[in-house]
Amino acid sequence: MKTNRFPIIFASAFVASCIAIVALIFPAIARADLAGCPLFPANNVWNTRIDNLPAHAQSATFINTIGANVTLHPDFGTEYGGGPIGIPYTTVLGTQPLVPIDFYYPDESDPGPYPIPPNAPIEYGNDHHILIVERTNCILYEVYDASTTNGGATWDAGSGAKWNLNSHALRPDTWTSADAAGLPMLPGLVRYDEVQAGVIAHAIRFTIRGTNGAHLWPARHRTPSAVQNHPNLPPMGQRFRLKQAFNISTFPTQVQVILTAFKQYGLFVADNGSDWYIGGAPDSRWDDDLLVTEFRRVRGSDFEAVDESGLMLNINSGQVRGPLAMWLHLPLIVR
Repeated sequence: MKTNRFPIIFASAFVASCIAIVALIFPAIARADLAGCPLFPANNVWNTRIDNLPAHAQSATFINTIGANVTLHPDFGTEYGGGPIGIPYTTVLGTQPLVPIDFYYPDESDPGPYPIPPNAPIEYGNDHHILIVERTNCILYEVYDASTTNGGATWDAGSGAKWNLNSHALRPDTWTSADAAGLPMLPGLVRYDEVQAGVIAHAIRFTIRGTNGAHLWPARHRTPSAVQNHPNLPPMGQRFRLKQAFNISTFPTQVQVILTAFKQYGLFVADNGSDWYIGGAPDSRWDDDLLVTEFRRVRGSDFEAVDESGLMLNINSGQVRGPLAMWLHLPLIVR
């Protein structure tokens, strides 16, 4: 009895083509590390490339409302006005003593004590963030508006969040963190050592002056602002990327590393602040004049909003769909 093998061959080829397409849309995932700890697993949304995802249907509206002609600004550098520019962080061992901390937003904070050393670096300026990686167990502690009046024996703060860096768990929905969007901060900072190494393999946080009064996965929280609930602004957690056609070849090498990350991993709306301010960690090795000058060559119109809804596996998890999971969600006619 003869069997017509054409349908089988055709189906196999079609399946292979579909898997290849999925692999193209969701390219290989890298992972950022710090002090021997992952900044979340490799298949976490922070560490997932988005250069081949579709543009968001409201991309042009978002860009025009934020400011298409507004230039980028590095919210990090060496120092200015007597303090470092950017959000500092430090690392401690698991033996670091835990100290009491009180929050004025306790209902949305992870309770203390926290392993804050007496000399922990505090963000200079208004927000007074403290970021700590406890590197023995790979736990990230982040605090907003931190202060101490007794040399670090106890602390007061606005809010605090703990993150297991080996986990995909998000904050409870509607909870803030040390950042307005309820996202972690450290995984989204531009760090000098990454730039010097030539690769930034994660998304980067940035600020805009207002949002539309909503939050979008993986964000968990929104915050009021002067232009809150504007329907043409994006929600907290909206992701953007530098357009692939933007030519970065004429930029200095260090800036090319950052711009490449903008293309491959993109930017998360993480807080209200000045438009198109890019988050990073202070470092005495930054060249402030170079950063400011070169960032001014990039405008809002050079970006587009991304639809990353296809990455979401579970709304309460930062884990993204892999090619196999994407295949299982393809229409039945394809399978």
